[in-house]
Amino acid sequence: MRDVVVIGAGITKFGELWEKSIKDIFVEASLKAIEDAGVDHIDSMYVGAMSPGLFVGQEHLGAVMADYLGVNPIPATRVESACASGGVAFRQAFLEVASGASEIVLAGGVEKMTDGADVTEVLAAAADQEYEVYSGITFPGLYAMIARSHMEQFGTTREQLAAVAVKNHRNGAKNPHAQFRKEVTMEQVMNSTMVADPLRLLDCSPVSDGAAAVIVASVDVARKLHKNLIRVIASSQASDSIALHDRESLTTLNAVVKAAEKAYTMADKKPKDMNLVEVHDCFTIAEVVVTEDLGFFEKGTGGEAAANGWTSIECKMIPVNTSGGLKSKGHPVGATGVAQIIELYEQLNGTAGTRQVGGAHVAMAQNMGGSGASCVVHILEVK
Repeated sequence: MRDVVVIGAGITKFGELWEKSIKDIFVEASLKAIEDAGVDHIDSMYVGAMSPGLFVGQEHLGAVMADYLGVNPIPATRVESACASGGVAFRQAFLEVASGASEIVLAGGVEKMTDGADVTEVLAAAADQEYEVYSGITFPGLYAMIARSHMEQFGTTREQLAAVAVKNHRNGAKNPHAQFRKEVTMEQVMNSTMVADPLRLLDCSPVSDGAAAVIVASVDVARKLHKNLIRVIASSQASDSIALHDRESLTTLNAVVKAAEKAYTMADKKPKDMNLVEVHDCFTIAEVVVTEDLGFFEKGTGGEAAANGWTSIECKMIPVNTSGGLKSKGHPVGATGVAQIIELYEQLNGTAGTRQVGGAHVAMAQNMGGSGASCVVHILEVK
């Protein structure tokens, strides 16, 4: 396989984008990425989107976006893996360039969630319909069971979960693309509306519109364009039982563990080699569990790590979600995985502004679907 590099990125603001269509925001992000890359064409493109048919009534998204972007007749493919759709789209673009099939490929992600669909019902389509949704469960309820199990098994506290939200909002306040550019206090998180015990409103990622796109290319293309060589040194994917009751444990996400193991092997790296990580914090408990499953902290200590500041930019033990994460930046589900790659790209380029991690040269992104039934992990390195 050939070396693959990220040479451009573009992202919209995340939030309630009432004046723009799903086509508008995808094209906005894509044109920014193409301009940032400095290329005059793309050979292929992948569009990550979870449920455009349910959210806005539009399927056949690959062809739709290729047409609206004005890049016909290149191949354009819509990719779906629930909330991991964007990350898997990036993986497909990486594999196409690595294989030698193309030189320049666009990987994008998009979701328009606020146009009137029943968001709870649409998102529930990523859970087990017969055994979970039929019984009335929602994703806050599923993650609440994970949180309660973690609390019972390891003594994780409400305050530790709240510390995740406080830290991520502090980071998101520095991100110009974030949906919520404001800090929150422990008291505000602890006193926010109960959604699914023990998870409160400020433990949950918001409903968002948004799009993100990156350009991946061969090293030869990057050198001709005089780009920093931000290499994709690992790309891995794994799956698990979709229903929680079929898993051996509620406190370990096996797809995350397996995808991480593959990524570390492919990159010849260990958790201690990472300078920062973007993880899929759809709920605060998700960040706690994932940081454990990626090997940054021993099982059961992720909450303690957040409360002690070990995941903050300032501490630098392992800065987690410098972008603000899904919690503060927003979570337009199909776009999230690509947005994570953009944060890594900016950090490794040294262009992350006031949230910059000093000396960052190796970074990881972890993106998962549903309650962890699918997971994709990438590691990028600048050389």
